[in-house]
Amino acid sequence: MRFISKIFLTASVIFVAPMATETIYAQTKSVKTTNPLLQRSTLQYQAPPFNLIKDENFKPAFVYALKMHDQEIAKIATNKAKPTFMNTVVALETSGVDLNRAATVFYNLTGSNTNPTLQSIEAEYAPVFSAHNDKIYLNSQLYNRFKAIDLKSLKGEDKKLTEYYLQKFELAGANLTPQSKEKMKQINEELASLSTLYGNKLLIARKNGAVLFDNATALEGLSAGEIAAAKLKATEAGHDGKYLIGLLNTTQQPVLGSLTNRSSREKIFKASWTRAEKNDDGDTREVLEKIAKLRLQKAKLMGKKSFAEWKLQDQMAQTPAPAIELLAKIATPAVAKAKIEAKEIQDLIDSQKGNFKLEPWDWDFYSEQVRKAKYDLDESEIKPYFEITTVLEKGVFFAAKQMYGITFKERNDLPVYHPDVKVYEVFDNDGSSIAIYYLDFYTRDNKNGGAWMSNFVNQSHYLKQKPVIVNVYNFAKPINGNPSLISFDDVTTMFHEFGHTLHGLFANQQYESLSGTAVPRDYVEFPSQINEHAALDPIVLKNYAIHYKTKEVIPQALIDKIKKADTFNKGYVVTELLAAATLDMAWHTVENEADFKPTLEFEKEALTKYGLLVNEVPTRYHTPYFAHIWGGGYAAGYYAYTWSKTLDYTVYDWMKANGGMTRENCERFRKYILSVGNSVDLNKAFKDFIGHDMQVESYLNNAGLNEK
Repeated sequence: MRFISKIFLTASVIFVAPMATETIYAQTKSVKTTNPLLQRSTLQYQAPPFNLIKDENFKPAFVYALKMHDQEIAKIATNKAKPTFMNTVVALETSGVDLNRAATVFYNLTGSNTNPTLQSIEAEYAPVFSAHNDKIYLNSQLYNRFKAIDLKSLKGEDKKLTEYYLQKFELAGANLTPQSKEKMKQINEELASLSTLYGNKLLIARKNGAVLFDNATALEGLSAGEIAAAKLKATEAGHDGKYLIGLLNTTQQPVLGSLTNRSSREKIFKASWTRAEKNDDGDTREVLEKIAKLRLQKAKLMGKKSFAEWKLQDQMAQTPAPAIELLAKIATPAVAKAKIEAKEIQDLIDSQKGNFKLEPWDWDFYSEQVRKAKYDLDESEIKPYFEITTVLEKGVFFAAKQMYGITFKERNDLPVYHPDVKVYEVFDNDGSSIAIYYLDFYTRDNKNGGAWMSNFVNQSHYLKQKPVIVNVYNFAKPINGNPSLISFDDVTTMFHEFGHTLHGLFANQQYESLSGTAVPRDYVEFPSQINEHAALDPIVLKNYAIHYKTKEVIPQALIDKIKKADTFNKGYVVTELLAAATLDMAWHTVENEADFKPTLEFEKEALTKYGLLVNEVPTRYHTPYFAHIWGGGYAAGYYAYTWSKTLDYTVYDWMKANGGMTRENCERFRKYILSVGNSVDLNKAFKDFIGHDMQVESYLNNAGLNEK
């Protein structure tokens, strides 16, 4: 998942009273030269000086930077000179430098290393930032200057940037009446507050949802390292002598594939499923229902039937219909494949005299046994070959060198925001330094679930900026000298997120707003998904799949098994993903507020309608903890993973037909896809790369959904 930067332009709660703001501003003005967030970092590529940044720096920085940005915007809007590309478009593009710097650091920290102080500031400033955003994009004077610019006189990135901003104004409601603009501002502020509240509640739900066990026997099947980690987690939570299993943000939990005790599996699954629906401080249902209704009100205000219709205007799909059609085309064969897989698992349970019906908490445990029986492949057999640092340096980094010629050097001299974070400098194939890269591997209670890529600094030739990028994960931290061993799915996640990083590293744009991963949601996952295929490249795999004890390279026989089993369980994987994407689209294609129902009822009806209510295959994200759409930026956009995957599989077919992931093919991919950001017509860029549009058959074939 790619995390959006320039957050202050998209984030958004109650204004500080005017007198209070002026007072704080007067006090803050004197610290402009001492607040590290209000100064251009002197570290390489403006890497954040985390050793100097304190929690108390953020509010004064926001107050000062908001004031300065207001003045910049007013100056652009009231400029007496004839509107030009430079005095209007570039002026807006390069405004708010202090605010962007402070907000970018802030929102990266609230995602990966938050605390009560930051959470309080986030809640306070969400509506402030929303209102600030509205002051820009609902400003008729400013919008009229953009409309007065002759697009025919522009070309290349200059034209694209102007079109980008015109669309932002129009999507925000710049054409609305003054009365409607005021209503839009109110809705945006409330949505921003609710989104922040949702995120904070979900963090509580995730923490409170952790499952406590009295003894280690309940955790039989886990490794010694995993049990030790559970014991330490319990001790840290004040439960000496017990064992605590924390929750990730997905429905299914990694430990369910190993736990032999069925009641333990059931306990963990149900804790995961119900975490945010317990009528406590972590219950998100009331908040998300308000968000859904306000989003519909916003769309109606813009003259659209649904939120999805409004939201998808600047995406590859453009309207909900093509997105829903793609999901439906894949859903039918995916569910059919999942039912075949379920029967295989049920047959195994019956053969073992289990005397119970397959339930969601059984799937991973028994599917692993089916995989072992069908392909002679055991997760416990391959995990020792995937030690986390080795996968990173001899896998992810090695593949990047093979495919693009880039190299990495660890930097211990740059400050970090948490002791677990590593830093690397990145060098291009000609030896030139191109970026700084941060890596945050391990899970923490104060970190959002999942994995993502984000920028601390965006690439821009105009601003003479090189990218400063971070990848954040939630892997279990090794303790007592144990290695951190990960599953092959986790390996794929590492290659995926680094694919986003490659997209950011190779950015080659004049302007920040068009740079790197600043592309439509249904396109942004495509480059990262292509990079997943590198994990199974024979040369790459043999370089990083090294047994942590024996130091032996993974044997070819085991590689063959992994490849043979590549489409195993795909019915389940694709169905759970499509269920989540369909849920998102269902919530955001509602056209009448009366059609909204209580959360759990709405979800059940939506999944039933689209044939995706499969008891054994729960949705990847249950509505109450579907953070992507309620607290993140994927509202009406979770289909993007499937859309992007179809692009990915189409390109992967082309690569296979043209020699594979060779240096030549990857350099071509860099030229047409990774380096262009949003500076060109992306549909055209895709066609220029392979000669035709994406093909759903490529998805069905590569995912094995056409197999019987």
